[in-house]
Amino acid sequence: MSDSSNNPSDKKQQALDYHSQGKPGKLAIAVTKPCETQSDLSLAYTPGVAEPVRAIAANAHDAYRYTAKGNLVAVITDGSAVLGLGNVGALAGKPVMEGKAVLFKRFADIDVFDIEVNAPSTEEFIRTVSNIAPTFGGINLEDIAAPQCFEIEQALIEQLDIPVFHDDQHGTAIIICAGLLNALELQGKSLADVKIVCLGAGAAGIASMRLLMSLGASKDHIYFVDRKGVIHSGRDDLNEYKQEFALRTDQRTLADAMQGADVFIGVSGPNLVSAEMVASMAANPIVFALSNPDPEIAYDTAIAIREDLIIATGRSDYPNQVNNVLGFPYIFRGALDVHAKDINQAMKIAAVKALAALAREPVPASVLTAYGVENLAFGPQYIIPKPFDPRLNDYIPPAIAQAAVDSGAARVAYPKHYPPAPKV
Repeated sequence: MSDSSNNPSDKKQQALDYHSQGKPGKLAIAVTKPCETQSDLSLAYTPGVAEPVRAIAANAHDAYRYTAKGNLVAVITDGSAVLGLGNVGALAGKPVMEGKAVLFKRFADIDVFDIEVNAPSTEEFIRTVSNIAPTFGGINLEDIAAPQCFEIEQALIEQLDIPVFHDDQHGTAIIICAGLLNALELQGKSLADVKIVCLGAGAAGIASMRLLMSLGASKDHIYFVDRKGVIHSGRDDLNEYKQEFALRTDQRTLADAMQGADVFIGVSGPNLVSAEMVASMAANPIVFALSNPDPEIAYDTAIAIREDLIIATGRSDYPNQVNNVLGFPYIFRGALDVHAKDINQAMKIAAVKALAALAREPVPASVLTAYGVENLAFGPQYIIPKPFDPRLNDYIPPAIAQAAVDSGAARVAYPKHYPPAPKV
């Protein structure tokens, strides 16, 4: 008898059934206060509700005290770059936004409204989000195409006094950087010295390289490659974001750039890296092939070519999965708990260092059980924590909250119920 679990048509039906059976979708709203008596009703609505209204009108920050604002995030998309499916439109992106909401709630107990915006222009999208922002304690932008995503995020950061975080940029960048710092240590290499090739010059790639530079990487050692080849100073087709990384170099192709490279980071598409390219890399190379579900080079192919390789992918069935759920729920948790005005560079770096540090700690039995393994220890096949590691809540939110306090982004003190921030 064949295994139907590997049948693509069965998997498709399972996914459709999962979303349609019972209540359609994946979200519902819960009432958090009693509403069983006439007295309860008079407090929940009129006349009692007038009192918090008056308080907030007098002091806007009291919204954190009397409403759900302080634990509510908007996950917002225009549907222009949904997963690997492209520009499917705002409404078709709703299942993904609901899925993101599930992860916020499951991993950090943060409530979410998913919001899908039909906007005829970047300016209209920015205006729409800005107009609804008072509802929320933070905004998670999702699945918005580059380069518009850069303009949108920057404009909203400047206009709003709550965290605005494009997870496809910064969430991905934080996990990549945490894993890479650990991989470099294991391979005996320095971030300042390594040659880095990044295939894919969109939101994730550019944000990742910017964050790596803030951690010590040299811009002169970063070789970006897009669909037309190496991003170099002789090209006249570069937008302002790619121009930032244009090098003076005679290397033109991905194969050229890969020769002698210490690090490859792929945030592009499947099967774009050949065995010969990996073979041409420097000794003790690092490959992050993150296209999902099919990486830039197959895991088995890569490890067969180079015994000295450390590899990460976006897949859960191989070691070292780069998974954004390691970041965004906990980053927002820490930011919300200090009523942060933004998620600044210091907070992002704190998340990188906390994640990297956690991977070096002994792994508890509960994590081994969750993943059906007998052992996990810091090394080539374990450079990034696992998503079901309960210690993520003890590491990331405190690190974020402390960085927010130290950098002036916080509006309230470090939470008393938090453990001490990790020393990283």
